[in-house]
Amino acid sequence: MTALLRTPSPSVAPPVDSLRTARRRRGRRRLTVTAVLAVLTLALLLLCLCVGNTFSRPDEVLRVLLGQTVPGASFTVGELRLPRALTGALAGISFGLSGVTFQTMLRNPLASPDIIGVTAGASAAAVFAILVLGLGGAVVSGIAVVAGLAVAASIYLLARRGGVLGSRLILIGIGVGAMLHAVISYLLLRSSPFEVAAALRWLTGSLNEAFWEGIPPLAIAVAALGPLLGILSRRLHILELGDETATSLGVNVDRTRLLLVLAAVGLAAFATAATGPIAFVAFLAGPIAARLIGPGGSRVLPSALLGAILVLASDEIGQFALGTRFPVGVVTGVLGAPYLIYLLIRTNRSGASL
Repeated sequence: MTALLRTPSPSVAPPVDSLRTARRRRGRRRLTVTAVLAVLTLALLLLCLCVGNTFSRPDEVLRVLLGQTVPGASFTVGELRLPRALTGALAGISFGLSGVTFQTMLRNPLASPDIIGVTAGASAAAVFAILVLGLGGAVVSGIAVVAGLAVAASIYLLARRGGVLGSRLILIGIGVGAMLHAVISYLLLRSSPFEVAAALRWLTGSLNEAFWEGIPPLAIAVAALGPLLGILSRRLHILELGDETATSLGVNVDRTRLLLVLAAVGLAAFATAATGPIAFVAFLAGPIAARLIGPGGSRVLPSALLGAILVLASDEIGQFALGTRFPVGVVTGVLGAPYLIYLLIRTNRSGASL
């Protein structure tokens, strides 16, 4: 009888306390990782502003940012490097947010905008506008945004029958993307070399044409759609549990998924219009963030910061570390292609489907 009434040893923590401790530990890890990524992003921005054909000291960069005139630095930093760095950071944030949204919502690491054809739609429209219509500048960017949204809507509607399934949307997106890449190839083959050179930016992804005029639309898209994804991040995390579980927890699955798709596609389309389809940034940012912060919690902000880090670091590598200057999309493609192959091999060995 005494043994039955014996109270638990105080050295053994109740299960609830253990769960709270684990949750606090994961929260601290997530905050630490996010802070480190934010500092690294700022450091890369400073590096991009300091390093070029000539080196500008950090104090000179700060004076230029404060609006002072610095001989030799005001033009190179204020007119060349700063718009390039801001465009790269904003595009990286957009691609990172878009990629992690699709991957989390569809519960599949292959579900990123550059894999399922969204960026291919924007690129095909831009190439058509340049090579066939003879357009340029902001008009091409606007056409790319509209086309990216239209292609994404078409893919979503084709996958919508009977409820959106991740595997169905991915397969349809891959098919649409392949068709659009065939259109791009046809347009390039029938055009002159001079015209093709103007369209190559939309095929590789580049910051070489990043100027102040192209920053406001991308900045507005990030400022409007980024917080929306932040607000929806909790519901996005719940969608990972499946539609039935999410519905039982009070989430309006159809409305939430529609808002998430619109926000993610909008970010990918505006980023592609500004820089071209920088390969694999959306594909890599989410999985790397998941590895860094561990299980549980939102990956939205870490993925956004990782997107900016990938673009800024790859641009610096492509410009100054390889002897010959390469567009940023070439470097990110070299980084992302092996991971895609590894992911496909792992999926095949495990017997899983898309």
